[in-house]
Amino acid sequence: MHIIDLDAHAVRASAELAATATTADLAKPTPCRSWTLYGLLAHMATQHYGFAAASRGDGDPDHWKLLDLGDDPVRAYLDSAGHVIEAFAADGVADRLFPLPEFRPEPFPAEQAISFHLVDYVVHAWDVAKTLGADVQFDDDVLEAAHAVAGVVPTGPVRLAPGAAFGPAISWEGGSRLDQLVAYLGRSPDWTA
Repeated sequence: MHIIDLDAHAVRASAELAATATTADLAKPTPCRSWTLYGLLAHMATQHYGFAAASRGDGDPDHWKLLDLGDDPVRAYLDSAGHVIEAFAADGVADRLFPLPEFRPEPFPAEQAISFHLVDYVVHAWDVAKTLGADVQFDDDVLEAAHAVAGVVPTGPVRLAPGAAFGPAISWEGGSRLDQLVAYLGRSPDWTA
């Protein structure tokens, strides 16, 4: 499968989970430090719109400002998920450069940029599942692609910096490939609310 298809699978998984959230669930803590489910969904929606803009060559930093999800946060998240899937599926996206001002001044090749989005949404789908006490499963090819990306995520003190995308790796033996991925990226596979 192409990276665009793998990413769409991860985004759809996050959307299917988010669609089950109630208003009360939005105040629940998540595996993401200091974020409630509402905060996590706002971050995820913002990232979807930022990456979608980047897929069109638009590097305006305003696309990355945290969104207010309005009166129906779940619907707002589902709309953002559909938006990024549609943007990545547009003709010619795989051949474009993505300006990602959050990462660096120079744009990234499409496959690399979309791979960043993929690993984020495999992990964030897991975050949403854990928050809701649900399960999430991914095909082996999605997990293998996410592991390949995670393998190049810097380790060490950079993960302790304010705003770091991932926390320090957590020692974890055994478990599923998804457990191993989230542990490497700083989440405890046995996290509970």
